[in-house]
Amino acid sequence: MGMFRAVFAKRTWLETAYLLVDLPVGIVGFTVVVTGLSLGLGMLITLIGIPILTLTLLACRAGARGELYRARMLGLQLQPPPPVDTSGSFLRKLVRPLGDAAGWRAAAYFVLMLPVGIVTFTIAVTWWATALGMLTLPAWAWSVPHGGPQFGGHYYWHKPWQLALSSLAGLVLTLIAPWVIRGLATLDRGVVRAFLGTSRRTLERRAAELEESRSRTVDATIEERRRLERDLHDGAQQRLVSLGMDLGIALEKLESDPEHAKALLRDAHGDAQLALRELRDLARGIHPAVLTDRGLDAAVSGLAARSPVPVRVRGSLSKRPPASVEATAYFIVSEALVNVAKHANATAAEVSLDETDGRLHVEISDNGSGGADPDGAGLRGLADRAAAVDGSFSVVSPPGGGTRIVTELPCAS
Repeated sequence: MGMFRAVFAKRTWLETAYLLVDLPVGIVGFTVVVTGLSLGLGMLITLIGIPILTLTLLACRAGARGELYRARMLGLQLQPPPPVDTSGSFLRKLVRPLGDAAGWRAAAYFVLMLPVGIVTFTIAVTWWATALGMLTLPAWAWSVPHGGPQFGGHYYWHKPWQLALSSLAGLVLTLIAPWVIRGLATLDRGVVRAFLGTSRRTLERRAAELEESRSRTVDATIEERRRLERDLHDGAQQRLVSLGMDLGIALEKLESDPEHAKALLRDAHGDAQLALRELRDLARGIHPAVLTDRGLDAAVSGLAARSPVPVRVRGSLSKRPPASVEATAYFIVSEALVNVAKHANATAAEVSLDETDGRLHVEISDNGSGGADPDGAGLRGLADRAAAVDGSFSVVSPPGGGTRIVTELPCAS
């Protein structure tokens, strides 16, 4: 019964559909890669070959993302490699994909898919056509000239025992077909894992980076907790203690010296207002209410409105990212704008928000003096915030050329 169920199983037909697409993918991919690389390498002497090679590798990367999506039909859930770094000058953006291992692996995949596609497509089509054709021969043999198909020279299969034997052989081939399809699909899974999945070296490097980032984040969290304790102890707590003392003295003086009591109550009221303001500022530093209530767009607009440097906010989000990503983006923008106001000597800044392909793109730029150190404590802290949610962080700050901070955070739900 298991063999009969396998013929009609969803997995069998999903894998069959996948194998039938292998050949078209192989033809298109092989053509694009071989044409692009041949043309690019042939024209390198004129430098026109560089953008051709870059576009070819970027096309391979884009195609690889589509292939990873298609591989879900095989039950594979692989993460695509990290995106190519888009920071730096135009020339660096143009040349950087040429050193991208993921792009070259994707190109090799599409070249290999032509022979693989020929094999998988041919076997899948031939096996199913033969099996189903022989299984159903009694139903359609009458429509063929001479009452049956021709096998070898002038020999026709039209006798009852011949049709029965054909159906029996077709049944056996049909029952075996799911296992043939699964074997071919296993070959495809291996090719996809080998060429399109994140490489082991990349995973090991990423794990080391996350380990280091986690350690710095823990240290930063401990330091932040100590700062909050100091702020509470030296600020709001002292004002509340003073408030309690003033209220106690006012109660004692209420009948004997009403004017003095009123003055103490006025002071107590002022202390209460200041303590409340300090507590609100502390709460905003932990997690602003506007971020929870109205989302990242409104929270960033509020930061821009409070900044002493004029800030323009561009872009908007069609849907809210996960809470952890939203908070990370908010605090990166908040701390970056504080750095602009304190250190950049800028007269204008801009914040850009955009969501593409399941990643939140946040960019903060200014027209200040530049020269920011990406390894400094402040910017390193922002990088650690991004790394904590598996995001990327880059800084471009040439002396005299302003500063540009680019953060990409995963926000797919």
